[in-house]
Amino acid sequence: MARLLGDELRFHRERLGYTLADAARVIRGSTSKVSRLERGESPAKSRDVHDLAVFYQLSPEQHSELEQLLTQTGNADLWEQFADVTPNFLKRLIRLEATAQEICVFEPRVVPGLLQTVPYARAVVRMMEIGLSHSEVERIVELRKQRQMRLDKGVPTVVALISEEVLYRLPGTADGMVEQVCHLLRATETERVNVRVVRKEAMVPPYPVFHLKFADGMHQELAYVEQLDGANYITHKRQLDKYRRLLDNVRENAYGRRESIKALTIARDHWMERAAAQTSG
Repeated sequence: MARLLGDELRFHRERLGYTLADAARVIRGSTSKVSRLERGESPAKSRDVHDLAVFYQLSPEQHSELEQLLTQTGNADLWEQFADVTPNFLKRLIRLEATAQEICVFEPRVVPGLLQTVPYARAVVRMMEIGLSHSEVERIVELRKQRQMRLDKGVPTVVALISEEVLYRLPGTADGMVEQVCHLLRATETERVNVRVVRKEAMVPPYPVFHLKFADGMHQELAYVEQLDGANYITHKRQLDKYRRLLDNVRENAYGRRESIKALTIARDHWMERAAAQTSG
């Protein structure tokens, strides 16, 4: 796969008439580094692939193909590929997601990252990470896409508890919200994703909570509690019991499957009306 990725990069460079030196300047490296990358002899970094794709003015489809090849090369863990835009407290969670059997996440502010569409993720990152460059925003969005690709393998299964109010918050455009809610509706049709909408009047924690279960290992479960600039990992039984009960309480205040689908459908129709009104206006 490394060779296939390198061949694609060389094809686009030569197609546009760029030299090895031109590509080297883009990735802040030497011509020999680019040559090794194109021959599949040097581990590819996600940042370099992204920057070259932008430099070569590739279409979103072509860019996505390169990212898929990069993922399949297995050159590095996901968090290592995106180390420059991944805070330290998040790196462990990304590694743990890869080995978890089940993930339950409650999100009171936005749609969980594992279920965000690209336009929604881009809008959320721009809103919550003020001051980032366009390239940094796009790399964070790409990281979320790569984390979602693991769901295509069927493990882990995901239980997403989403506050009803989140469905009516607009981080981007009305059209973007239509796409996002439709994505959630499609997720309800799969066996590996369980979306539950939490009633807006429910008393719930104001911060995101993850609960991960594993098939084996010293710790068969843990909780991840995220704050604004950090996170706590809980493995002690007494504290785990506390957060398990907290999530159980959130579940009890969530709609059932049929009612959750209805709530999502109402939200979708709301944003479709908003989008149509903006277009006609």
